[in-house]
Amino acid sequence: MLKTGLIGRAIQASRSPWLHEQEARAQKLELTYELFDFTALGLDDVQLGPMLRRLAVDGFSGVNITYPFKQSVIANLDELADCATSVGAVNTVAMRSGRLIGYNTDKTGFGESLAEGLPGASLAQVLQLGAGGAGAAVANALLSLGTTRLLISDVDDTRARSLADRLCGTYGAARAAVCRVEDLESSEVTGIVNTTPMGMAAHPEPAIDPDFISSSHWVADIVYFPLETALLKVARGKGCRTLDGSGMVVGQAARAFEIFTGRSADKARMKQSFALA
Repeated sequence: MLKTGLIGRAIQASRSPWLHEQEARAQKLELTYELFDFTALGLDDVQLGPMLRRLAVDGFSGVNITYPFKQSVIANLDELADCATSVGAVNTVAMRSGRLIGYNTDKTGFGESLAEGLPGASLAQVLQLGAGGAGAAVANALLSLGTTRLLISDVDDTRARSLADRLCGTYGAARAAVCRVEDLESSEVTGIVNTTPMGMAAHPEPAIDPDFISSSHWVADIVYFPLETALLKVARGKGCRTLDGSGMVVGQAARAFEIFTGRSADKARMKQSFALA
């Protein structure tokens, strides 16, 4: 029996258990996927390291990591794969002979979703909301796909500047910059991506003033419960091309499944499972 799971806060609505267990069943693998919701369990953030070590001792093959631990988890790991080092965030931890190895599957998950879901979308100047762990992965994906200039807005200015500096060091000077949305003209950006928790059930408000959005924008949201966030509802109402979080969650889950089990996942089948969840 392969034991896997997800660590985060307010994750009771996650579809990850269904996605992983259904794919395992289709491949005739015995696999369980358990939620470790720090909010529901009443745990402090400092319990992250001890929990990871306990799960490794208990024979887990690995766990996914979500908000708010994608960056803080790094201090608790023994090793980082190149994909996690380049992004500076971890969303998947493999447990091998007591060692904790961090990976990032969010970057490829979002990149593939954007390429498939919004083909031909202008990447001239993209506004990204959020600079946390998921934001770091999405930013790397956007610049890898050819975004000319990425504008990053975050409630934590220091975090935003740190991410922008790291991106410029990797992709070239001036490719990324920190901004305040209120200082921008709507016409200055071609696309908008939300990587914050805004839009989730616990934070249902749009991540940006709806008046900023115009029909000339494409709008993406990585939140997937609910699938249609307030941001996407506003954007669709204005005639924007939109991208919900389903493609990213399926893409990152497919790669995480491979890390956990050593078997390739059928991404198309996982998309069907997501739709049925």
